[in-house]
Amino acid sequence: MNETEYEVIIIGGSYSGLSAAMALGRSLRKTLVIDSGKPCNEQTPHSHNFLTQDGKSPKEIAENARKQVSEYETIHFHQGKVVDAKKSETSFEITTEKGEKFHSKKLIIATGIVDEIPDLKGFKESWGISLIHCPYCHGYEYKGKKTGIIANGDKAVHISSLVKNLTEDVTILTQGKANFTDEQLEKLKRNNIQIIESEISELKHDNGIVESIIFSDQTEIKFEAVYGAFPFHQHSEIPKNLGCEFTEFGHLKTDQFQKTNIPGIFVCGDNSSMMRSVSNAVMTGNVAGAMVNMELVTDCF
Repeated sequence: MNETEYEVIIIGGSYSGLSAAMALGRSLRKTLVIDSGKPCNEQTPHSHNFLTQDGKSPKEIAENARKQVSEYETIHFHQGKVVDAKKSETSFEITTEKGEKFHSKKLIIATGIVDEIPDLKGFKESWGISLIHCPYCHGYEYKGKKTGIIANGDKAVHISSLVKNLTEDVTILTQGKANFTDEQLEKLKRNNIQIIESEISELKHDNGIVESIIFSDQTEIKFEAVYGAFPFHQHSEIPKNLGCEFTEFGHLKTDQFQKTNIPGIFVCGDNSSMMRSVSNAVMTGNVAGAMVNMELVTDCF
C-alpha cells in the first residue's frame, strides 16, 4: 500500500469517526480519517450525560480522543473536505476539495448533520448554549428555570413532556397557529403548559445566555432557557451520491451494525440516529469500526 491507499477511509473526524478509528487501529487496519474541522457543537460550552466525560467541553473530549487514537500506528489523519466519492466493484476513490485522491476497500461516513437554525436575531449566537435541543444533554443545567419550547404539534408535546419533569414553568412557542389534537391540548392544560402562537422576531441574549424573547407584536417575555426543534439536513451529499438509503426523518438508514444498503459503506453518529449525543456517537462509531474490521477479516480469511 502507498500513502494514498488504505484499508478503510473514515469521512468525518469527530466523536463517531474517532471511535470507529480506534476500533480499527486496535485491529491494525491501515485507516485514513479525513476531517474538515467543523463540528456541529463547536460553540457548545459543556457536554453532559456521557459517563466519565460529564461537564467537559466538546473540544476537550474531541482533542483527548484524537490524541488517544493517534497512538495507534495504523491510523492516519488528513485535514480537508471530501467533495466526491466513487465506488468500483472492489474499492472506493475519495476526492478532496483540493483534488487529492485516496483509495480504500471500505468506507465509513461519520459526517453528522447541520441544524437549520431560523435566521432570526440572536438564534445562531445562542444555539448550543442556552438555545438547546436535548433535555438529556442540557436539561439538568436549566432545571427549575423559566423555559420556552420552540416547536409545534407532536414534537412540541414530546419535548414538553420531558422538560416538565425538570421545571414547572414551561411555555410552548408555536411560531404561528398551534397544531394540536384535542387530547394533546388537554394534556398540555393539565400540566399547566402555556401556548403562545405569536411569531418570534428576536431572541435577546448575553453572550449566548437567553434573557428574553421578543415577538412580532413587540411583546417581550423573559426566559432563562429555550429548546428548539428545528429541521436539519445532512452535512455531506456523499452518502446520497453513493446511493445510500435514508429514513423518513432524513437520517441514513442502517442495520443494527451501522451498515448501509451499499456494500462496503458504513455510517455512524448523528447522520444516522435520532439520538443526538456524544455517547451515542461514540457507541455507533465503535460498532461501525468493529463491523468493518469483521468484513475485512471475512474477505480474506
